Amino acid sequence: MIDFLVIGGGIAGCSVGARLSDLGQVMVVEREDALAYHASGRSAAMFEESYGLPSTIALNEASKSYHFDAHGGVVSPRGLMLIGTALNTDDFEADLVSMKMEDIGPDAGRTFIPILNDHVTRVGYHADAWDLDTDKLVQDFARTVRRNGGTVRQGGDVTAITRTATGWDVTVGGEVIAARAIVNAAGAWVDEVAVMAGVAPLGVTPLRRSMARIPAPGGHDVSRWPMLFGPGETWYAKPDAGALIVSPADEDPMPPMDAWADDMVLAEGLARYEAHVTEPVSHVTSNWAGLRTFSPDRNLVLGPDPADPSFIWMAGQGGYGFQTAPAASQLVADLVAGRAPVLAADMVSRLTPDRFARS
Repeated sequence: MIDFLVIGGGIAGCSVGARLSDLGQVMVVEREDALAYHASGRSAAMFEESYGLPSTIALNEASKSYHFDAHGGVVSPRGLMLIGTALNTDDFEADLVSMKMEDIGPDAGRTFIPILNDHVTRVGYHADAWDLDTDKLVQDFARTVRRNGGTVRQGGDVTAITRTATGWDVTVGGEVIAARAIVNAAGAWVDEVAVMAGVAPLGVTPLRRSMARIPAPGGHDVSRWPMLFGPGETWYAKPDAGALIVSPADEDPMPPMDAWADDMVLAEGLARYEAHVTEPVSHVTSNWAGLRTFSPDRNLVLGPDPADPSFIWMAGQGGYGFQTAPAASQLVADLVAGRAPVLAADMVSRLTPDRFARS
């Protein structure tokens, strides 16, 4: 019998598996043939400390030192720019404050992004936003699991979960694995895993987020451009491998699945981006979509289930999985081990699953 069987090999599962491997024997099980295949493999890969709800920001802040220092760090400079027009002044002002940006004006904005058009009347900026090397982050956590004697298993579909007197029997690829505790890190599938285990589901909602890759506008070198953001998160664009990725920032409810982008949704997002720049989009070179899964209150869900502490949640990352992973996984390990968390108690209370029983 192993101590912890982690279901899901994205950033949630790999990070919590690494933390729990200090407490016992861990197996991380991923259904796909590669780690971080679904939402984790389709992330915009940014670390923005002031992005998210208060509990998410607390996790971001607690994750920062890991991102910068652990295993040589996983961050590189990017910067973040908020692009406003006369049509969205209120949203611009709200985002400027919440994301702690400086109002630099459109002329200064064009020194960073020369293709901003005359409709752009407001520009906010700060340098404190970084690209994340998401593959390195996932692999660093997976290596920690293995180094501590654990296993990371790919291509293993979980088809049955049975409660036993001493823990759980989990059928993975036809093999039954006995574990003292289960960690549910299955992304969009977390409620399905819970139901399979006879545990009350959370009522999570997977929401589609689409991306299109377009050639570098006007042949510009975009490598040092900051990420661009529309007020109210109506669209964003980010340099990536010599091109731009543009998202309509869609949040369309979807069942758990291998998601794909909708052409009309992408077209609407590209039009919102084009309304702010001088260079039209000539063509899309590729597109994709991922599912960002939110709990009912949109806070992450971290820690043992109140009805059965041997069933542990690492769920509801909602697009914040990479930037929160170091602190979120540490919080789960602290709660399992009975240690005092680093996060403030009021933030912990917003993240643990027993909050739904309290409400």
